[in-house]
Amino acid sequence: MKTTRNNVSLTTAQLAEKIGARLEGDKTLLICGAAPVETAEPNQISFVANSLYEKHLSFSKAGAVVLNNEMDSQGKTVLRHPDPYLAFARILDLLYPNDQTGATGIHQSAIVDESAEVAKEAAIGPHCHVESDASVGEGSRLMTSVYLGKNASVGKNCLIYPGVVIMNDCRIGNNVIIHSSTVIGSDGFGYTPSETGIKKIKQVGRVEIEDDVEIGSNVSIDRGALGATKIGRGTKIDNLVQIAHNVQIGQNCFIVSQVGISGSTIIGNNVTLAGQVGVRGHISIGEGATVGGQSGVTKSIPAGDKIYFGCPAREMRSVMKKEASLSKVPDLIKRVRELEKKLKDKSGR
Repeated sequence: MKTTRNNVSLTTAQLAEKIGARLEGDKTLLICGAAPVETAEPNQISFVANSLYEKHLSFSKAGAVVLNNEMDSQGKTVLRHPDPYLAFARILDLLYPNDQTGATGIHQSAIVDESAEVAKEAAIGPHCHVESDASVGEGSRLMTSVYLGKNASVGKNCLIYPGVVIMNDCRIGNNVIIHSSTVIGSDGFGYTPSETGIKKIKQVGRVEIEDDVEIGSNVSIDRGALGATKIGRGTKIDNLVQIAHNVQIGQNCFIVSQVGISGSTIIGNNVTLAGQVGVRGHISIGEGATVGGQSGVTKSIPAGDKIYFGCPAREMRSVMKKEASLSKVPDLIKRVRELEKKLKDKSGR
């Protein structure tokens, strides 16, 4: 039984040359895979980017490790790089290349409307459904049970995992990855009271996803009520994220698991929203901002390389000052009680 996904083996010298690392130790050691530093075998490579894990080097069986320029090699073959995490990511690309052998064309069980455009080098897998006037670009792959709605488009070299739903009129750029059970273009949460009850507001916009975006599993991105919900180039979205109608997310953002973003929020480039952050609608988060986990963003955040935390979210220095002050409260209460007792004793009451 095959237990690894790779089909490439490289020497440490070859790896070092390809990623621009400085090699210390055995240049001929053949590396056949990668593993965590605690469990790696002699034919595998690992990395340590955090000093907390440096302690594992002394007993690790890894044939080679990727370290920064300061960490002690402890006698192991080392690939030195200023950013071990980035270097290791590039090593994984080398050892575990993408499968380029997948079949192209349309599976016999797929339903593809005669008006749809499917590129010659695209692949439409089993039980997929491609509606009228939809299009799939060169090199893209709809794996299985994918739904592509009317007039929706998938660009070039995209990978759409099983069970993804891309609704009518939505636009997916090039080199996009969408993981299983994600829904692109569901109706936004739009309702208004009426004399007969709650009236649904028809959502007639779409979703536009730019190039090089990756979206995790079980993500919901709602179509715009009017116009488009947009996800900027290079942004990465984790599993279990909800993005409401007409949200605009900039380029190269990180949206971590269980984030919820309310309607018409504007998020700038290079923003990070950590796990379980909630964002109120109709506000903005400026370029470069970071919001810490489980925070609630209730008002706009300006651009700048600052961290915000809490509910309501505030600049981290302000939160830390408040926490420091709160830690002194028990002692202050004790001192006040002592003063009150002394005053009572002096007054004889």
